[in-house]
Amino acid sequence: MDMQRDAQQPKTDTDLFAFLDSLGIAHTTKEHAPVFTVAESVALRDEIPGGHTKNLFVKDKKDNYFLLTVEENATVDLKTVHGIIGAAGRVSFGKPEKLMEYLGVIPGAVTAFGAINDTGLNVKVIIDEDLMGYEVINAHPLRNDATTSIASNDLLRFIAATGHEPLVLKVTA
Repeated sequence: MDMQRDAQQPKTDTDLFAFLDSLGIAHTTKEHAPVFTVAESVALRDEIPGGHTKNLFVKDKKDNYFLLTVEENATVDLKTVHGIIGAAGRVSFGKPEKLMEYLGVIPGAVTAFGAINDTGLNVKVIIDEDLMGYEVINAHPLRNDATTSIASNDLLRFIAATGHEPLVLKVTA
């Protein structure tokens, strides 16, 4: 086991904001009570405009990992999405341990911003085409008691700056 990797603490929201600032990316963050589900976060809609995200951390049978970031009310067909994202066969949800290891977040705080923690580029980051229709995208800043708003094109710039190729694909029904 790689002890150096184990010792590496996941980046925090403070690290994330500093990284966004270093890229010249405008962002605003609103603190709120922790939310674990889309249903719990609906109360925030009036206060935070833009597209709100739902994130699916999935893997295929060859242990390739994918993060699908979609609009919160969108539906992803897990039986067929593998054909769109280039997975080896059907996908299933990744385990919380891998979520923490690769993206540095817990279930309920999954976010495209987790790409900042995936220094080994173990996860393919996919943004749904429909979500890109929003000028502003809202996502957790590595914790689920705040929401960070960022321009949709800046989200792609952020993902690219982490070394990932942001793939914009139509993954929702």
